[in-house]
Amino acid sequence: MTKTIRRVQLAAFLFTAVFGTLLHFTYDTFPDFPLTAVVSSVNESVWEHMKLLYFPMLAAALAQRLFPSMQRQDFWCIKLLGILTGLFLIPALYYTYTGALGIHLTWLDISIFYVTAAAAYLLETHLLMQEPRRVCRFSRVAMLLTIVLAFVFLLLTYFPPHLPIFRDPVTLTYGISK
Repeated sequence: MTKTIRRVQLAAFLFTAVFGTLLHFTYDTFPDFPLTAVVSSVNESVWEHMKLLYFPMLAAALAQRLFPSMQRQDFWCIKLLGILTGLFLIPALYYTYTGALGIHLTWLDISIFYVTAAAAYLLETHLLMQEPRRVCRFSRVAMLLTIVLAFVFLLLTYFPPHLPIFRDPVTLTYGISK
């Protein structure tokens, strides 16, 4: 069972890494297709790059749920925790290194994406290999919150507040500027 969990999680990580990378370019490639603005990066802000982790992780979780080894009561609690961990680490690492170094490095931004995805999946794998916990009695609430995040990303893509995390450092605009 643990070998299967590891394999399923590794496949989910690889899926997230590949599709998160591809989603970085889909809005520029298909700007007239409305769904691309929701699931892909519409600018270079930290917030928009968080979507590149969230949507592939959500898709992977929905696919993983089909595997017998993932049929557990605490599945959505673990997935929500993994997603939130990745979403927290992206801005934390970005603002830490840019604040400490005083410069922005594209290769480091890319590395942060892969490191945060790996950290999220490592945490999930660790938790999935434990006995199901009774602490998570609200798995349906966790599933709902995981999906609600999609609506938060949708809303804040079209109506971003004027906060630094939403500001495109290249164009100095917020949200969709095309």
